[in-house]
Amino acid sequence: MNTDLFAYTLRLGDDALVAAQRMGEWIANAPQLEEDVALGNIGLDQLGQARSLLSYAAEIEGAGRTEDDLAYLRDEREFTNLLICERPNGDFAVTIARLLYFATYQHLLYDALQGSSDETLSGVAGKAVKEVAYHVDHATQWVLRLGDGTEESHRRMQAGLDQLWPYTGEMLASDDLVGRLAGVAVDPSGFADEWHRRVRDVIETSTCAAPEASYQHTGGRDGRHTEAMGYLLAELQHVARSHPGATW
Repeated sequence: MNTDLFAYTLRLGDDALVAAQRMGEWIANAPQLEEDVALGNIGLDQLGQARSLLSYAAEIEGAGRTEDDLAYLRDEREFTNLLICERPNGDFAVTIARLLYFATYQHLLYDALQGSSDETLSGVAGKAVKEVAYHVDHATQWVLRLGDGTEESHRRMQAGLDQLWPYTGEMLASDDLVGRLAGVAVDPSGFADEWHRRVRDVIETSTCAAPEASYQHTGGRDGRHTEAMGYLLAELQHVARSHPGATW
């Protein structure tokens, strides 16, 4: 087994899986019917990415596990997703702030990953980058609408942007794993400046203020998560763990 490739593929799959779970929580709870559909579709895109990546991770591992095993039968410390993906939805503006930050990251990541020497990762990225471009646009339109809307919508949008800013640094950090996979993986520190430029352009156009530099939370890539992760997994994994081996 290529341990590094397994770990890298798994972390990308975990990001997408956990983000999809959070987005799915908005179905029937969004502020309007068409937004139920929009957020649901974004969640399905993320879930599709997760399935492709986790299936490939299981193939690399070669231990007989499936995408379902990796999604439903691992404990919290075995997940290596970014902390921003697991943070609670909060109000609608908080979710939109997370989508702006995370989708912009994913778009830059997948765009670069298309050039990976690993054909499977390159192929997944080629499809995903088109999906994520829509996610970025959707988040952008809502940030502009809320930020430049009423006094209350502006306040909430600014609060959402500020609340999640301390979780953005982890997305853009390099580590030894991506260093060892040069040519296969993408080092996010290489597009950090572009991420900041894109995000700040949206925020400033919305009349909100770009959050100030602050303490940045880390640990997700090492399996150290926030309190929210345990609750998320309890819901995500409940059926599979309650009925082991069940099929339908």
